[in-house]
Amino acid sequence: MWCRAGVGCASMNDSDAAEDGRNRPSSSTAAAITVGGDGMVTAWSTGALRLLGYAAEEVVGRPVGELVADGDGPLPRAWDGWAGELTFWHQNHRRVTLSAWRYALSCPGDDAQWLLMLAQPDEAAASSSALHDEVAILDWLFEDAPVALTVYDTALRCVGQNAAMSRMVGMSQRERLGRQLTDVLAGPDAGRWQRRMRQVLKTGIPAEGFIVRGRTPADPDHDHVFSADASLLRGRAGLVLGVCATVHDVTAQHLYRERLAILNEASTGIGSTLDVGRTAEELAGVAVPRLADFVSVDLLEPLLRGDEPGPVTDGAVLRRMAHKSIRDGTPEAVVRQGEIDIYPWDSPPARCLVAGAPVLLRTMDPSIASWFADDPLRAARAEQYAFRSWLLVPVRARGTTLGVTVFCRSRNEPFEREDLDLAEEIVTRAAISLDNARRFTRERTASLTLQRSLLPQQLPRQSAVEAAFRYLPASSRSGVGGDWFDVIPLSGARVALVVGDVAGHGLHASASMSRLRTAVRTLADVDLTPDELLTQLDDLLSHLAATEVTDAAETPVQDTWATCTYMVYDPVSRICSIASAGHPPPILLTPDGVATFLDVAVGPPIGLGGLPFETTELRVPEGSEIALYTDGLIESHTADIDDALRRLRDTIARPAPSPEARCDAVLDALLAGPPADDVALLIARTRALHEDKVAAVEVPGDPAAVSGTRSWVMDRLEAWGLTDMGFVTELVVSELVTNAIRYGAAPVHLRLIKDTALICEVSDASSTAPHLRRARVLDEGGRGLLLVAQLTQRWGTRQSRRGKTIWCEQPLSVATALP
Repeated sequence: MWCRAGVGCASMNDSDAAEDGRNRPSSSTAAAITVGGDGMVTAWSTGALRLLGYAAEEVVGRPVGELVADGDGPLPRAWDGWAGELTFWHQNHRRVTLSAWRYALSCPGDDAQWLLMLAQPDEAAASSSALHDEVAILDWLFEDAPVALTVYDTALRCVGQNAAMSRMVGMSQRERLGRQLTDVLAGPDAGRWQRRMRQVLKTGIPAEGFIVRGRTPADPDHDHVFSADASLLRGRAGLVLGVCATVHDVTAQHLYRERLAILNEASTGIGSTLDVGRTAEELAGVAVPRLADFVSVDLLEPLLRGDEPGPVTDGAVLRRMAHKSIRDGTPEAVVRQGEIDIYPWDSPPARCLVAGAPVLLRTMDPSIASWFADDPLRAARAEQYAFRSWLLVPVRARGTTLGVTVFCRSRNEPFEREDLDLAEEIVTRAAISLDNARRFTRERTASLTLQRSLLPQQLPRQSAVEAAFRYLPASSRSGVGGDWFDVIPLSGARVALVVGDVAGHGLHASASMSRLRTAVRTLADVDLTPDELLTQLDDLLSHLAATEVTDAAETPVQDTWATCTYMVYDPVSRICSIASAGHPPPILLTPDGVATFLDVAVGPPIGLGGLPFETTELRVPEGSEIALYTDGLIESHTADIDDALRRLRDTIARPAPSPEARCDAVLDALLAGPPADDVALLIARTRALHEDKVAAVEVPGDPAAVSGTRSWVMDRLEAWGLTDMGFVTELVVSELVTNAIRYGAAPVHLRLIKDTALICEVSDASSTAPHLRRARVLDEGGRGLLLVAQLTQRWGTRQSRRGKTIWCEQPLSVATALP
């Protein structure tokens, strides 16, 4: 191998000089010598040793003229490509005439290098042809090859580069000779690449695909990305000559891959939640610092309420939902996150909103100067942080403009058209997520409104229990669920407590909850037992599944099911009757502070059908507390449900002054933050109606016994201080007892209860329910229930396993109702 165009060799052998098997003279007849501009020999091949007998150490550093025989004179300082014959002194002092060719290894000058090729005269023609072929190859490599190439010596100084490299770096070969890479390439990667080439020199292991970023004199204002390869350059005798490096400018490919990476990050990182603020922050996070140095996301106010924004006409009043900067604290922002940002009607952001088209702006654009003239604070920040270019991209989804995103750069490379396309693509993807979040907000607001309108805002007045409740809607992207609770006053001073949970989330779940809650209240008025009531609910959902048609986008009715616990407490007997349809078990806290899960027979969820429900009855001490709740209170992604149930039980067991305080304690203990599912909690402290508030008597099955019953009633009223209610009560009792004796079955019982109302109950063993009828003018009977309905506040009937009970209530004055 031999060198050209700036590649100087320290020493060469005959193979270096003339042998590669392609029509060249043999290694015994070809020689290569390099000569400096001062005429000194700088390299001596083994071929020269064979032709002239001198070893390299004998001639390197001597004037080449001392080797030329007398009469031939010094080597001609002629032009590149000189050819002729020269006579040399052989080492054994004889004359040797050789054919010679001279080529320039570097640009002519005082320090120019020259290559002198020598061959036996009889092989001159072949040598000349081979040398000219090799020179042609080198000429192509250094002049026409598209691959940029540089040759460095062992000190990593440039000793030659081809024309492609000269164009890439913006420096000619003459300007670059003797310089190192860091003198040409600006940037931290230059030092890394130079250290990597030094490793190549040390280990001989090539470097491939090394990515180098930096700026060259050819384009000092923009960073370029290069892919560099380096391999060791050595003579065939093994002497290391330097490093040959080839470089490809891959800036375009790198930018393309970078944009693909940003788009991929935008696809996976934007829209992870259905929260508008979080989505805006994700948009800003994707863009900084890879695309911009500062980004702000401003959205129109209606979007935050779930409404669809209308057209923007006079200026733009937006709320700053997110901003992000390469600087800590985002000092470039003119408003804080969450505050209002106002853009005048003629400002570029306002025009961008109105037109719905992206805009690329630079410092010298007139619209920037006009905008900043009307907004000195924004102008001061732009000057302070050296903003040079802006991208304004409207946030549009499904044909509606939702806001505007502003991208700013203070780096030397201004935004280009490709950056605008990339920013528009990112914002478009974010806009879809923002619009989805808006729709979710609208549906969630509607669901919450519907749910709050259906759930009790305050508990009804009753004396059987002291109750407290808490309801927390879900904060997850699933939407509001179908949890509900209720406290329903029943006849006989009893009360029903119910907690349920409809499967699913959203408007459909809320609507299903509304149906079930209404059905429960209706069935409770009929005074069904808990197991019968759940059976009726199950039939209701099964009927809806068979008859109702839903939109394809909605949850099918047949997929709707619910869990529920229904409990009736009687303060007279202190008996709780409970039935459960797949619901978490209630917790009973007795007055001695012991909390236990009630052993209730659990049936299938409502809506699945096929299996019966069972009622569990237990007597509870006065002052006990019963907790009913939905699974949102105990289900968590981080905790085991059994652990959550134990924590719930232990929390309820702790002392608390009231059910209200106990509700707060439970939520604080079990919810570390907003719940992922709806949470409904109902805690009731039981009360009891003692014997002084209740009076009962069995009535003989003889109509003549009615008169004695009236006297007994007046005695009780007098004992309770209710003699002023005697006339109406006597009349009501007479009608109800008479009907029971005539149309019912023995035994007949009368019970009076003094509670918030005076309650009269007449029971008999017949299951035939009475009903109001319209009596004719001449009819002697048929007016009894009509009188009861007109004279009392409310009346009704309830069935039992032993027959039926007809009851009525008369309100007491506040003073009279006090114990």
